[in-house]
Amino acid sequence: MGEEEEQRNNGGDGGGRKGGTNKYAVACSIIGSIISILMGYDSGVMSGAMLFIKEDLKTNDTQLQVLAGILNVCALVGSLTAGRVSDWVGRRLTISLAACIFLAGSVLMGLAPNYATLLVGRCVAGVGVGYALMIAPVYAVEIASAEIRGSLTSLPEICISFGILIGYVANYFLAKLPLVYGWRTMLGLGALPSAALAVGVLAMPESPRWLVMQGRAEEALVVLRKVCNTAEEADVRLADIKSAAGFIEGDAAPVPRGGGEGVMKEMFLHPTPAVRRILVAALGVHFFQHLTGIEAVVLYSPRIFKAAGIATRNQILAATIGVGVTKTVFIMVAILLVDRVGRRPLYLSSLAGIIASMACLGLGLTVIERSAPHHGAPWAVALAIAAVFTFVAAFSIGVGPITWAYSSEVYPLRLRAQGASVGVAINRIMNAGVSMTFVTLYKAITIGGAFFLFAGLAVVAAAFFYFFCPETQGRALEEIEEVFSRGWRARQRQQAPSPSSVELPPVPDSKARP
Repeated sequence: MGEEEEQRNNGGDGGGRKGGTNKYAVACSIIGSIISILMGYDSGVMSGAMLFIKEDLKTNDTQLQVLAGILNVCALVGSLTAGRVSDWVGRRLTISLAACIFLAGSVLMGLAPNYATLLVGRCVAGVGVGYALMIAPVYAVEIASAEIRGSLTSLPEICISFGILIGYVANYFLAKLPLVYGWRTMLGLGALPSAALAVGVLAMPESPRWLVMQGRAEEALVVLRKVCNTAEEADVRLADIKSAAGFIEGDAAPVPRGGGEGVMKEMFLHPTPAVRRILVAALGVHFFQHLTGIEAVVLYSPRIFKAAGIATRNQILAATIGVGVTKTVFIMVAILLVDRVGRRPLYLSSLAGIIASMACLGLGLTVIERSAPHHGAPWAVALAIAAVFTFVAAFSIGVGPITWAYSSEVYPLRLRAQGASVGVAINRIMNAGVSMTFVTLYKAITIGGAFFLFAGLAVVAAAFFYFFCPETQGRALEEIEEVFSRGWRARQRQQAPSPSSVELPPVPDSKARP
């Protein structure tokens, strides 16, 4: 179950929030989301580093595909264990653990003398990525109130985008180093922020919801009085969290239920209809996120720009910086809109833009590919380059941030951490599948054909979200579970006006005379 306190925040009864957004809660969410910068940096920097790794270590395309995708395969280990670990040691220490693991992976990659060591370092970093992707949105959703929950739970996505941008910029400037040092410096730099974050995150407060699940209500109240605007609001939220966690009012010493036992059974062996629908929606958005082609564009953008006719290495790396800037700017726009416009309008509009841009990119690259070398039609080159930026903008304003916000907020409190970990696992599987097969795919069906395929899959994603994912904007977490207790048809019938509620025009009196 969720918490009713957010509903009070929206509705304004008794203990509702007074005043503006609590700055301390926002600051905590931002710090907790910084861990996502490391994951974004790794993705961004690897896109350029692969150009130099291939030259220095004499690797082939298959080895590069494995190197690109193995991080996501190993992230499965992190994501599938992170939920249980965070239920055991807490959200804050889980963020610190993620930073420590990524630190070890970055050091291994930066000092790698050969391909095998580089692969091992990538695997270790992948485990840290799995932890980071699961814990950042969970911490944010457990700190935030309903009015700003969408914005704060989208912060990990903007941090990922910012990390990607930093990676692109690092590629551009570090490319000037000698070959043997360039790519190693690119990959090893991730160790510096990891070390700082591993220590700095300990200054953050623990999630009050986790503290309540551990039977530490007094400590939870201390945190709530910091993240709420009034003491009255903190008391009301504490009572609602305890109720949502299943504690009976009046119990002097409730039994802690924070270890996460039995959660997987409740989700997958004996789910209620509401939990089943929540799983379909939360896991489905993760399944479709990478089938839109974002990983292919981010990780292989240098190859795409090369195919589009951009010739020199510096021009290619400069163009990828443009991709990073576009992604970051439009995610910031999404954060401003998600709690005003709603999840469904932004997500479906985003998919419409993705479908159009992927179709245009496929058309432009097909025309270029069928032209004589270095003589592609200027309109096709312009169309392909514009489509890349349009796609990144469309993805970043909806599908990117809303996937993480939506999948974190729909779970009941008792299922949230481990449910989110399963979602991250699916997300990483799809990410790995795209990143490890894209080169093989476009060699089999042409690079233009690959993007036509992504456009078709985005159409399927739009149909899925329309039918299976109800709106959650401004709803209390407990109310969200109630929404999922009804199927799509029931929700449509509830929204449609009943015949008795429709005012009919008066029937004229047949005996009346003009």
